[in-house]
Amino acid sequence: MMIERDSLLSLEAYARQRAEFRARVMAHKKNRALAVGSHVTLLFEDELTIRYQVQEMLRIERIFEEAGIADELAAYNPLVPDGQNWKATMMIEFPEETERKRWLARLIGIEDRVWVQVAGFDPVFAIADEDLGRENDEKTSSVHFLRFELGPHRVWALKSGAVLAVGIDHPAYSAVVDPVPEAVRLSLCGELHA
Repeated sequence: MMIERDSLLSLEAYARQRAEFRARVMAHKKNRALAVGSHVTLLFEDELTIRYQVQEMLRIERIFEEAGIADELAAYNPLVPDGQNWKATMMIEFPEETERKRWLARLIGIEDRVWVQVAGFDPVFAIADEDLGRENDEKTSSVHFLRFELGPHRVWALKSGAVLAVGIDHPAYSAVVDPVPEAVRLSLCGELHA
């Protein structure tokens, strides 16, 4: 479900509702974030999380003209899942800068090795960074945008209660969450359409 221009709050209205809206989004994100190993977090996006990002960008940048709002919607709407897929922001997290640089050099290509697996089906590997490349010959980025195309059979299985696993299969970083906690699985299934 794309975010329409008319559904956005004005800067003034958002300022009045921001604290309440932010609290609702932060609570919602708790069941949409999944640590995969010690250094990677996937935040599965949906209409609410992306709406929050758009409203925040409009507020921070003080964008109120139609062209600027349209640009933000064009940038963020592709991150809203369509009911047959999941879209996630992948964050590679190392608190110490030297260690982070060393690991980002070792983790080139990690974004293509992230997968989701519905019980009874083959894994689905992420389609990464469709907007632009986020790595070079020397290192990968600490943030990637992933899309997992599930298709109707996996969606039906998930909606029927199938167990979900998520993992990363990279030579320098391997981790699996199996099963994904039920609260997260239910949240992710909520936006799927069989």
